[in-house]
Amino acid sequence: MRERWALSGIGVVSLLALAGIGFVLLGRPAEVRGDWDVSALPGINALLNATSAVLLAAGYLCIRRRRVTAHKTCMLTAFGTSCLFLVSYLVYHYQAGSTPFAGTGWIRAVYFPLLISHIGLAAVIVPLALATIYRAWTGRFDRHVRIARWTLPLWLYVSISGVVVYWMLYQLSLPR
Repeated sequence: MRERWALSGIGVVSLLALAGIGFVLLGRPAEVRGDWDVSALPGINALLNATSAVLLAAGYLCIRRRRVTAHKTCMLTAFGTSCLFLVSYLVYHYQAGSTPFAGTGWIRAVYFPLLISHIGLAAVIVPLALATIYRAWTGRFDRHVRIARWTLPLWLYVSISGVVVYWMLYQLSLPR
């Protein structure tokens, strides 16, 4: 019964995160502009994604070496970093809106599939990460390992592809 409540809570939190993202990307009136200078946030977001990827990889290496406390620290810090990313992402997109991709030619055929896979898997990662952490927290390590085998590679992909999307959107496509 307790797990049902926890998984329901994970579902609610996941839906709220998706609703927040959907609102700032699709439901926010275009004329809304914030008063804050958020121009540094895309770079900070890329740094948070990169940090999360490094922590996830370190956490994986720690558990392979049976360093459970270090694994737990890395994974919870990666989760915290990803949460900071989400808050920063929401603030940026609420204040600044979306940035269109300015790349031309063949690079567009690379950028958009990467972006679509990144967004789709980012939506899936929220409940997966929460469920994985919950199962470890409650000592259900058999179920934790089973779901972590899916969560880790997907979360790593989302973190790394987030950095690549940032680079392609804000560095590669800058006018030269």
